[in-house]
Parts: sequence; C-alpha cells; structure tokens
Amino acid sequence: MKNWLRKHPEVRTIRVAAADLNGQPRGKRVPVRFADTVVENGTRYPMSVLNLDIWGEDIEDSPLVFDSGDVDGVLKPTERGFMPMPWLDSPSAILPIWMFRENGRPYEGDPRHALSRIVKRYKALGLTPVCAMELEFFLIDDSGKTLQVPPSPRSGKRRKAAEIMSIRALDMFDTFFTDLYDACEAMDIPADTAISESGLGQFEINLMHCDDALRAADDAWLFKMLLKGMARHHGFAASFMAKPYPEYSGNGLHTHFSVIDKDGENVFDNGGPEGSEMLKHAVAGCLAAMRDCTLLFAPHDNSYERLIPEAHAPNGVCWAYENRTSAIRIPSGNPAARRIEHRVAGGDVNPYLMLAGILGAALIGIEEKMTPPPPITGNAYALELPLLCETWEEAIDTFEQSEIVAKIFPKELIRNLVMTKRQELRYMAELTPEEKTEIYLDTV
Repeated sequence: MKNWLRKHPEVRTIRVAAADLNGQPRGKRVPVRFADTVVENGTRYPMSVLNLDIWGEDIEDSPLVFDSGDVDGVLKPTERGFMPMPWLDSPSAILPIWMFRENGRPYEGDPRHALSRIVKRYKALGLTPVCAMELEFFLIDDSGKTLQVPPSPRSGKRRKAAEIMSIRALDMFDTFFTDLYDACEAMDIPADTAISESGLGQFEINLMHCDDALRAADDAWLFKMLLKGMARHHGFAASFMAKPYPEYSGNGLHTHFSVIDKDGENVFDNGGPEGSEMLKHAVAGCLAAMRDCTLLFAPHDNSYERLIPEAHAPNGVCWAYENRTSAIRIPSGNPAARRIEHRVAGGDVNPYLMLAGILGAALIGIEEKMTPPPPITGNAYALELPLLCETWEEAIDTFEQSEIVAKIFPKELIRNLVMTKRQELRYMAELTPEEKTEIYLDTV
C-alpha cells in the first residue's frame, strides 16, 4: 500500500472510508504525509458511525451511543488498498477500511464483515462464490424544481423519452462515459458493457464476474461512489435511487452468481440447460429467504415504488429459466457458465448486505438440500405467487422476526439495521415527496 503512494507523488490527501449500514462511505480526510500511520496502525472512530440513519444522524436509544459511552472501533485497511479518486479536482486517493473491536475481532455491525462471514462458510465447504453485478442508474438534471434528463453535451438537446438499447442515447453522453470508463480502469473496477435502459435518461453498466465476493461488493460500492462523483464533475447528477420518476421503470441491481469447487469447476453445471441439483438447492434457499430479506433488497421508503407489477421489477417469489419477469432467472447459454440471476434488488441497496443476503440464503439451501417449487413459465405478474413484503414497515418487522435471516446475519447487525430503519420510517413520514426525493437522489 505504501508503494502505491510512492508511485503517485501527485496525491496530496487521502480519504479513509468504510460502508455504514446504508452503504454510505464514512471516514476521514488525511494529509498524505500521515498515510503511513493509517496503513500501519489503522484509524479510530466510534462504532456508532457505521449505524447512522440516511441523514447521518445517531440512532435514538442505540446501545452504541450513550449506553456504551460511544466507544471507538479500530478501522484497518481492507485488502483493496489505495485507489485514485478521479472525480475530485485535487489529486486524492481513497483507502477502504473496515471495523474491528479493540481485541482485534471483527465488529459484527460492519456490513463488509457480514459478507466476509458468509464467504468463510462457503470456504469451509470447499466452495467459492463467483459474482457479477449489473447496476442501473439515471443521469439527472436536478438544478431546477423538476427532475429531467440533462442536455446532451454534444447537441444541447434533451431526449425526453426512454430509449432502450439505443446507441444514440449512449453517444449523447460519450464524453461522460469515456471519462467514466477511464476512471474505472484507474480504480481497477471491472466495468464492462454499457447500455441505455427503459427509464428517462437511464443506463446500465455491468461489472465483470469475480471469484472474490468481497471484491465484487467492493467494486459495486466504489462504482456507485465514482459514478455519482463523475456525474457532478460533468455538471449533472447520477442516481441509483430506486424510482426517481413515477412514470418510468426504476433502478435495479441484478446479481449473477455461480459456485466453484476446489478444482475450479462450476457446481451449478450438469452439462445441460437445467443445471445441477446444487443449483436447485441454491435456488430453493434464495426463494425461502426472499420475502424475509425484502429489507435488504428494498431498504428505503422509495424502494417500494419500484416493486410494482409490470414495471420490470419482480414482486412475486418465483424462479424460471430465461424469464425476466421472474425474481430468479437461470440464464441460458454455455452450461459451463450456468448461474443464478437474482433480480429483486434495487439500485439503492448496500451491496455488502445485499450480497450477504443472497449468498447466505443460497448456502442454506445447499446445506439443507432444499428443493424449489417448479419453475414458472410465462408472465410472472399474471400468476398468483407468494409476494415480497409490500411496505417498508412490513419488511422491517419481517426481517427482525425471521428465522432464516438469523442464520445469515449476526444478532448485532440485525438489531442495528432494524433500529436504523425504524427511525428513518418515522422521520420519512413527516416529509413531502419532494423532500424524500432530495435526500435519496444523492445518498443512495
């Protein structure tokens, strides 16, 4: 890590940042001359900082604040190391960190540690998840009272229509996307294909598959930070808010995953299109936990405006082969690449908690050899299916009481997340739709 800074003498300041339960980066700005101390000794800040609400406020009555004396955690660099921050004007670098207790044990309220625990459980079985994510987002001009598509830097015109898979829509923002891909390369974020989507000024970028689930979640977390920063650098906003425009589809974050064994073989592959029994066990686990984990896939008030029928977002618990109306899709193609696509999450999620929930549920299905119901055919919205939680309040209560959630996450994280969301639920009820949009647009 020190060598990276030696090779980049232009860097003047660093940011040390960890993800809180909402996926917000929390940390410090440090002059580069003190960077070696951070690398060697870590840094410290209160454990409660990883348990703030969406406004960055303490959680009322949280045992992490006054009851404990608001004690410090020790934050150490992750294996990711330093990366540039291309969206800033002054040369800067970010160092991702995660939280430990004073005795060196991982802090169980840290979402990255929650994912790490699941990965270790796979490793104990000789298995490794391979993950990739597809992130949808909107480019938005939020300079006025009404949200709208930014004018094209090329033509100065606004295209006020959805343009699915449109090359023209991509080329309208060619300079922005070129700078974005250059920045992804500088940060070693494996950004692959970009497409225009069905929303107003909506796009999607795929991140390449990775046999390190922690790195895959890091990539998504860092990409969200980078994209929002680069958009502001270009004079507009980029948002992963689940549903900024009521009349258009919302932002999803689809996760593809397979599992490989010690020999590097895909355990979901049986040589045919249907996939192995292990794949079906994993599907069954994902289905069994899906409703109880709604809060992970739809963590905010606005999230539930996306999960409505026939809006390109699943609301029924089901699976299918090559069917994008289902919550879980098994893509066709080369059997060696057989995988599960989990399509429920919105773009507004915390990638660490979302991926821990998906992989944890799949692992339970594998361990318990669960059997899924038959795959559906046709339009999932037209079928009578078990539904995800339909309201934010229901999702919070269900998550708290769930037996399968307790098998995936530690008690402290469950408690902290539930307290956070109940506080947000109370305060959001006092806001107008415009005020809700204002807070969600930049944060999530």
